[in-house]
Amino acid sequence: MSRPVAVLVGPPGAGKTTVGVLLAERLGVTFRDVDHDIEASAGKPISDIFVDDGEEVFRALEASAVVAALETHDGVLALGGGAVLADATRAALRGHRVVHLNVGLSDAVDRVGLNTARPLLALNPRATMRTLLAQRAPLYAEVATVVVDTDGRTPDGITADVLAQLQEVSA
Repeated sequence: MSRPVAVLVGPPGAGKTTVGVLLAERLGVTFRDVDHDIEASAGKPISDIFVDDGEEVFRALEASAVVAALETHDGVLALGGGAVLADATRAALRGHRVVHLNVGLSDAVDRVGLNTARPLLALNPRATMRTLLAQRAPLYAEVATVVVDTDGRTPDGITADVLAQLQEVSA
């Protein structure tokens, strides 16, 4: 059974994919995004899963994809922003090196924009983002091994901070 070198969690706009790719490059491992796994298995974009099948179906697909990725991927793994909502996912993350990329409302909205490709943000994105951040913050804190603030920072700077903190927890 493989284990990811690091698992990235955080809300939309935190930089999980951008930082994950850079982190994987610097560690010499592969990067995997669970959202891509879900789209590949469903044969359609996440936004279509939400519209066609509903959030409950998406969350079930997500929980299964996270468990599979945690068992088979030995590089850097990025989870979708809402993956931590599932009790089973939070339990599966125990014992893994989980990096919470923390982002504030202003930076998250700036990064995500008014992007309707993100189904949960399609209506009133700023208010929805505020609610998501508040609801999920305790769940990210529950699973995190390290927390890295991303507000006002470059992906390179964030990645360097993640590497430094991961080395500290490994020592």
